Amino acid sequence: MDALFHSPGFLGTSANLAADATLVFMLMIGAIFTFGAYLAKKAQSIERKYEKGSPERAGAGKLFRRHRWVQTTGGVLSTILVLWMMILPYRDFVAPGIPALLGQPFFLVTTIHALVGFFAFMIGIYVVLRGNKLLPKAISFDNYKPWMRTAYVLYIVTILLGVAVYVVWFVTNPNPPVYG
Repeated sequence: MDALFHSPGFLGTSANLAADATLVFMLMIGAIFTFGAYLAKKAQSIERKYEKGSPERAGAGKLFRRHRWVQTTGGVLSTILVLWMMILPYRDFVAPGIPALLGQPFFLVTTIHALVGFFAFMIGIYVVLRGNKLLPKAISFDNYKPWMRTAYVLYIVTILLGVAVYVVWFVTNPNPPVYG
């Protein structure tokens, strides 16, 4: 399996299969989160339009449930990808150069991506746990909007930074990192 992941990628860069797949999966996760945000916006629109108790308003509840499952799916997929495909390359290729080499794009962009991604990940998982009622009341919240919006914006910024990492590592770098 290791040899497969380290074989040449499919996007025509110097990246291996694992890096190409990680980029594509993160873009797909971004699309999942965006679809989930759309569902929530649509549900909110229905709530504003119809009175409580009306049959039309029941559709908002269905959309909010779909939204929860879509966002939970995105959160779980993101967790798997981060734990499996991102932490080890950072540890192996970037962390040894910190802080001495932060002036180089390879180290700077990747470290910014990791920092923003850390906060996106932590807030996102917190929201998913709360949305699925898996948090104790003492550390829970009732007003979802600011938490969800913050997590969504941070995830989108992290994904864009991830594209920048891919470009710096595998498009503009004449000696891309490889596992020996």
